Amino acid sequence: QVQLVESGGGLVQPGGSLRLSCAASGSRFSTYDMNWYRQAPGKQRELVATIFSSGNTNYADSVKGRFTISRDNANNAVYLQMNSLKPEDTAVYYCNAHRILLRVPSDYWGQGTQVTVSS
Repeated sequence: QVQLVESGGGLVQPGGSLRLSCAASGSRFSTYDMNWYRQAPGKQRELVATIFSSGNTNYADSVKGRFTISRDNANNAVYLQMNSLKPEDTAVYYCNAHRILLRVPSDYWGQGTQVTVSS
């Protein structure tokens, strides 16, 4: 199994930046697609960004051009660089690892890190 721990959240003013980190422990990290999700109180969990095992990336339209997801397979880590932050980016951000191997899904979640964008 995979264990994930997020860090880097905090309070930032609109227009500011934060860099979230997700540290993974377990086997075969490089074979997982990695996602950042976020969830605001009373709202559904939202997929923010994906970096696939191939290295290709996807972003939600709401963050495209502002956020960048990256991974460091040698150190079992994934990052989310968040720039030009807006109040609507306020949420708990979760790191997710997902893989389907021989039709068997694996899905792991971190504990979350709070991001608050406010003046």
